[in-house]
Formats: sequence, structure tokens, C-alpha cells
Amino acid sequence: MPTRAKTKRTPRKAKAGSRGLNAPDCSLDPADESISEVRDRVEKEGGVIVGSCRDPLSGKPLVLAILPVDRIQPTPFQRDLSEAHHKKLAGVIEKTGIFLDPVITVLAPDSGFWTPNGRHRLEAMRRLGAKAITTLIAPDRELAWQILALNTEKAHNLKERALEVARIYRGLIEQQPSRPEADFAFYLEEAALVTLGFCYEKKPVFAGGAYNPVLRRVEEFSHDPVRKAVKEHENRAEMVLHLEELVADIVARLKVRGLTSPYLRTFVVARINPLRWIKGDLPPVEQVLKTMQQRAEKFNVDKIKPQDLASVAAGPAED
Repeated sequence: MPTRAKTKRTPRKAKAGSRGLNAPDCSLDPADESISEVRDRVEKEGGVIVGSCRDPLSGKPLVLAILPVDRIQPTPFQRDLSEAHHKKLAGVIEKTGIFLDPVITVLAPDSGFWTPNGRHRLEAMRRLGAKAITTLIAPDRELAWQILALNTEKAHNLKERALEVARIYRGLIEQQPSRPEADFAFYLEEAALVTLGFCYEKKPVFAGGAYNPVLRRVEEFSHDPVRKAVKEHENRAEMVLHLEELVADIVARLKVRGLTSPYLRTFVVARINPLRWIKGDLPPVEQVLKTMQQRAEKFNVDKIKPQDLASVAAGPAED
């Protein structure tokens, strides 16, 4: 059976001092076997290890190193670079004259290192002409996906999150194509985001917010390998984009009739959505999208009155 991502819960407050390691137990010899791969990679890339320890919460090994700036790249599946943000960071670093916030990195698949959350700091240092940068290296590559899934530094809008999930998915196909899609539910958050991400890849100006409520109800993570499951998401994305063409035409015809509202698209999608009348088990997502396409093709704009739009005035805003 397909799998839905578990709802994220805020952990309860633990009893003080009841978890993790004591400070002396966090010591880790730089020659420890658990960081041998990291040690070899740092040396190969022209860097230097300046410290190592066990994480005080999990006990997992960590390495503090200084690496050449050009040996670190952002993971290929995170959000796009913000020009304004990295330029502002460069100004702050230059003013203080010191880099105090090490970027987190993991070993890249073949050579060099990936940073899942330090892209703007990395670009800021490059902008300043820095030769090297301080980094905290985690031997566990899956940390890259976990960091992206848990990153709360900046709230994502739907487009940013969907594109980020799509990029993570592309990375999974390259690195772990045989693992079931459901294994990555934590990192991907919602199956609908994969499909929407593929839509945004093909059509950057896309009103995903109008279709997200439908897809969230009917899309679930599959137990098929990601290399197979990706084809299903790509097919669904094609169906959604075709549906959007039909909906956009309806919206245009409604505007010609003098109906203006920021919720026109949401109104049309709600009108052709069959899920609001279904109780119990929901039909497959492909069937739902096909039904919506058929209803869109038969949509009669002459029957819509201005007062009909009042019902969606409090609905979610579109992208």
C-alpha cells in the first residue's frame, strides 16, 4: 500500500540532562576509523583537519576542517541562490573581518564536498575572494537530505519547496535508485510536492497552489523503487499541466465576461474537483485528474455569476 508521510510533531520537553553524552565523552581521536573516509577526502582535496568530536546529542562523529573554497559545492537539490542574500552576507563578513559560522558539508559522491545549508555563506566567501573556508563535516551523507527537510531558517513558499523536493528526488535516482520511494517520505515530506516540483521545472510560472489541495488528498508515496516511481510523478505532472491549460482558458473566458477576482483559478479548480463529493476511499490520482480534465472541457462560463465567486473569497491565495 502507498505510504503517507507522518505528520511532524513538536517533541515534548525532556528532563534536563537526561540525553546525550557528557562533555568528556565527546572526545574523538582524529585517527579514529569512523572518520577515515573523511580524513582521506580532506587530504586529497588539499584541506586540513583541525578537530574532531562526537556529537553531544547523538554521539555521531563530526570533523572540523578547513577546505579550499572551490572544493565545496551546494547540493544539486536545494533552493536557488539569492543574489541579495549572499551579497548582504559578504558585506557583514567583510565588516567583521572574520568568518565565524562554518558551513556544514558531507562527502560528495565522487570528489569534493557538498553543503546542504551553507550555499549563501559559501558564495559570500567566494565574493570576498577567500581561498579557504571552515567547515563541519558529517560522514553520514543522508544528513544532506535531513537538513533540507528540517531547515527552518527561511519559510519556503510552495514553489521553492516543490522545486527543492524535485531536486532531492533527482539526486535519489542517481544515488539510490533501487530503494523504495516510501523510504524517503521524511525527506520529501509529501508525495504531491514531487509532482508539483516537476510541474514547476517545466513551467516556472505555474499556479501550483490551486492544485496542491487536490494532489495532497490523493497522492501517496509508493513502495516502488524511485527509478520506477519517478515515471508516475512525471506522467501526473504532464496531466496537471494539461489541466492547467484548460483551466487558464476558462479563466480567460470568465474575465472576458467581466468576472474579476484573484481567486478565479481557485474557483474553477474547485468547480471541477470531484473529491468534494466523494466519501470513503478516494480514486487513484490519475482518475481524478482525468475527471477534472473532462469537466474542464465541458465548463460553461455563461452559467457563472459574480455571486458564485463569493464562496472562494476566503480561500488560499494562489502562487
